[in-house]
Formats: sequence, structure tokens, C-alpha cells
Amino acid sequence: MSAPIAAVTGASSGIGAEIATALAATGHDVLLGYGTNAEAAKEHAGRIAAEHGVRTETVALDLASPASAAQALARAVEAFGGLDVLVNNAGVNRRADAVDETDQDWERVLTINLSSPFALSRTAANLMLSQGRGGRIVNITSCHEHYPIGGGGAYCASKAGLGALTKVMALELAPHGITVNAVAPGETATPMNGVPLGVDAAGIARPAIPVGRPARTSEIAALVAHLASPEAAYTTGSSVVVDGGLGLTAAVANAARAGTV
Repeated sequence: MSAPIAAVTGASSGIGAEIATALAATGHDVLLGYGTNAEAAKEHAGRIAAEHGVRTETVALDLASPASAAQALARAVEAFGGLDVLVNNAGVNRRADAVDETDQDWERVLTINLSSPFALSRTAANLMLSQGRGGRIVNITSCHEHYPIGGGGAYCASKAGLGALTKVMALELAPHGITVNAVAPGETATPMNGVPLGVDAAGIARPAIPVGRPARTSEIAALVAHLASPEAAYTTGSSVVVDGGLGLTAAVANAARAGTV
């Protein structure tokens, strides 16, 4: 029996690279999607192929153009031999007060974080339906899918929208054995967040987070690998928050400001 095939967007670094590794470690052949860093994607693809004995390939995905990204994915999947798992990981973050946000920046964030994941998911779902063997779609949202952050109008809206899309597609695709779930990380120790490679999250103090540190990329990837597995066949339409307990602290912060703790 051939290995299951997974495609991961934003797989050249950070969480996406770790997800590609985790899926390879569980026996998936992996298509590594990237935006501009082709060299890093190819290096990582070669590394995980050598370490885990799986097939890998890379594919350029311009998420600023949902139609072209979907077409590129379709071509790559056809050449690679099919698709069993899609992980929509790539995205952009932006901070601007709502009164200062520009139409251009708003549309860019929504296009990359929501419209392109929709276009890729639609492409993947149609292919999975034609294959007739079920499948898995996992969307990487954010803890800010569930609670806001100042300056995050476009970002929070895009992630909340992707969370809602997750539920709708889960409802529609469940009869066909295709599950759709979201993973909603909090702060994660990645170069994009200013943490150099090789620095362990355990050494980064975050007193406002109950567990006291950011997440490791491997901790996010492990959950994605589970949701992509046969063991997660009964889990669909869920958004799993992985934020070290950050979302539990509103009452604590309120009490501290009121001087009652």
C-alpha cells in the first residue's frame, strides 16, 4: 500500500517546517509549499526525505493570488500522485488599529489568511472526493481566532473566518470521510517571532502565560500529526487552542488590576 500524501503550506520554516517533519515521521510523503524561500524549502525537503525515508517535493504557492495558488497545488498534487492531508499553515500577521487600517492591507491579510486557504481547501476536498478514500484538512488559525488582541482587526477577522470555514467544511465533508479541524496556537518560538533557531522555548520567560513560556513548534506539529492520523477519524469541526493557558487569564488580570490579588 502506498504512503499517504500530505501537503503543507508555509513549510520552509517555523511551524510549517515542523509540521512537514512530523508528518514525514508518521509515514507521509510530503509536498512542502513555500512562498519565496525556495532554497530553504528544498533543503528541508531533502532533510526529511533522508531522515524518514519518504518522498518529498516542493511547490511554490503565491497566496496573494488564491486562484493561482489553487492551480499550483492541483498541478503539484497530480504530479505527486494524490492527496490525503492538506495543512493550511502559511499566513501573515499585521497590527494596526481599525481606524488606521488601510483597504489594501486589510484585503492582503484576508486574501492570504482566509481566501487562499479556502481556495486550497476546495481544491483538496474535490480531489479527496474524487479519490474516494476520505482525507484530512487541518487549518492553522490562532488563539486570536477565539479572543481579540488590540491592533489585530484584520488578523483576528481572518483567523476567525478560517475557524468558521473549518466548521462549515467539516459539516459538509463528514459524510465522505473527510475531517476538517483547526489548530489555534498562541505565541510560538519561531524566527518569525524573533526567536533564533536552536533557542528552546523553555528558556524564554512569559509570566503572563500560565505555563510560563511560548510553545515549541514541535508541540503544535504533534497535534497536527494526530489530527492527520486515522486515530482522529471521529474528530471534526474542532478548533483546538494550544496557548499554554493564556486564554484562561482574563479574570486573573482583571483581579490584579482591581488590586484584589
